Amino acid sequence: MTPFEKYGKLHVEGKNLVDANGNTVQLKGISTHNLNEYPQYVNEDAFIQFRDEYKVSIMRLAMYSGFADNHEGYADSNDEHRAKLEKLILDGAEICKKLGLYCMIDWHILLDYDPNMHTDMAIRFFKNICPKLIDNDNVIYEICNEPNMNLETKEEVTWDQIKNYANQVIPVIREIDDSKIIIVGTTIWSQGVDKAADAPLSYDNIMYTLHFYADTHRDKLRDVLKYARGKDLPVFVTEFGVGRADGDGDINEEESEKWINLLNEEKISHIIWNLSNKDETSSIISAKCDKISGFTDEDLSPCGLMMKNIMGR
Repeated sequence: MTPFEKYGKLHVEGKNLVDANGNTVQLKGISTHNLNEYPQYVNEDAFIQFRDEYKVSIMRLAMYSGFADNHEGYADSNDEHRAKLEKLILDGAEICKKLGLYCMIDWHILLDYDPNMHTDMAIRFFKNICPKLIDNDNVIYEICNEPNMNLETKEEVTWDQIKNYANQVIPVIREIDDSKIIIVGTTIWSQGVDKAADAPLSYDNIMYTLHFYADTHRDKLRDVLKYARGKDLPVFVTEFGVGRADGDGDINEEESEKWINLLNEEKISHIIWNLSNKDETSSIISAKCDKISGFTDEDLSPCGLMMKNIMGR
């Protein structure tokens, strides 16, 4: 039985992600890296292995909105390249549908730190994508990955600024498809779920993003999560890592275990970063491996081996 056969179309009730019968569902999955840079991993054979061997139930497709890692994002590209990126997203969503996996489509803001910078392009993207995925009941939309700060002035994007963006993008999606879950990023690289809990959006079927990297984010951020959950905020960890927040450094197994135990206690869904062979700690594929499917344990990085353990619990 595939994950979708088991749970069907999901929705949000109170602070929980639930199935059609109101039973709490916890999804576990893998996020791609920048699809501009690592499109090759969006393939059926890899996704089958992730589902069957690694017990993954959701794949996250990271569509970078702005320039990153010497690659143009959707917003600063040309129409021809945007069409290729949209096709890659749609192909990935169809693979997930065929395999009974859930699929998160991630408008991945990062260096373009304020989602309002590219509101027009986000609206264009979702207007193009959503009509084609109305019948894909496995799809979840994530509309702003990590609102953060102006790295020159150190001025942080506020929750009010994020809400302003969300209040423009969510109605566009809802007008096309009124039933899919939409996930909204929070302040400080999606750590500010306390701010969201104090002033949530007024829509139904909304969840809020928490991101953590275990060697950087410890008890203080776990306390923020506990506060938000105490106020019944529906939280989805759409990205986490077992090393440092910059994606590198040493794996911290002890802090990772604390996080995973808390997420499992709270039945919070979580997705590990990232599906690539980039030479950094957070990549699940070894930098020495050029395969795009059929991975052995020797092809996985230490992060990838830990990922197998986490997903299989």
